Amino acid sequence: MRYAHTRLLALVPLAIVAAVACGGSSGAPAGGATGSTVATSPALGSSVPAAGPTITISGFSFGTALTVKAGTKITVKNADAVTHTVTADDGKSFDVSVDSNSSGTFTAPSKPGTYKFHCAIHPQMHGTLTVTS
Repeated sequence: MRYAHTRLLALVPLAIVAAVACGGSSGAPAGGATGSTVATSPALGSSVPAAGPTITISGFSFGTALTVKAGTKITVKNADAVTHTVTADDGKSFDVSVDSNSSGTFTAPSKPGTYKFHCAIHPQMHGTLTVTS
């Protein structure tokens, strides 16, 4: 009987570690961040499928220009081995930082127009987002 009790106590730390590792999340970003410019990084070995319009960063380039409706959620996929940003040239319409080999999102401005953007880390990188109503 004493042996069974000892074995049970030995399993308690494992159960606690498993519960903490698999603990739930409220879905809110860490640190209480809110808004449309929160970058997300998938766990190692996982991938985040792109839903809807996507800006793919590869080879220090934003690729082709993108046209979306106002208020559309845009995914930014960074295929490079360094962090990049997608920062509106006007400094206020959108700004998202995306770690290497990760994805992030932002929401297109609500006002239709042409929005030029750049990478704040690599000033030679430029792109254009067209927003329609």
